[in-house]
Amino acid sequence: MKKYLVLIFFAFVCIAKAQDTSELSKRNGFKDIKLGTAVDSIKGIEFKKDFIELKEFEAKLYEVNNPAYKKVGEADIRQVKLKAYKGLIYEIIVITPVDPRIMMGLEKLYGKAKFNLRHETYNWSVPDKITLVYKGSPKEVTLTYQSPPILKMMYADKNKKIQAVADDF
Repeated sequence: MKKYLVLIFFAFVCIAKAQDTSELSKRNGFKDIKLGTAVDSIKGIEFKKDFIELKEFEAKLYEVNNPAYKKVGEADIRQVKLKAYKGLIYEIIVITPVDPRIMMGLEKLYGKAKFNLRHETYNWSVPDKITLVYKGSPKEVTLTYQSPPILKMMYADKNKKIQAVADDF
């Protein structure tokens, strides 16, 4: 009987420490910047440049200059960038000074992160909805929120263009 109680307790602890991706899915972005929304709906955006994402997709880079995005609790935020495809936000990049409260807050909110040894990052994800990547360096922390549905849309658009060429033969 004691063995079963120990096993149940261990299973409960593992479940309690697991990722709570429902909260990540519900928030779907950083503060009130939501992935998949129109980039022009964000207050304080400033167009920076056109660029090619993944060496094949035309995208736009924006920076957000709004006092609402300068702090998370007491932790400072240096910069918030947005990447947009066809006017829709598919990536949010939040850059902060190194502050252990950032990681502690994320783990409290979303659960224990999965560590990616190859890229030296911590990850949270809801498949086909949102991914969040935490990457630390000695000087700063970068949080990258990505929208898999819009990335899929990029590839679908590419396939449509290829199909149009094929159909034209």
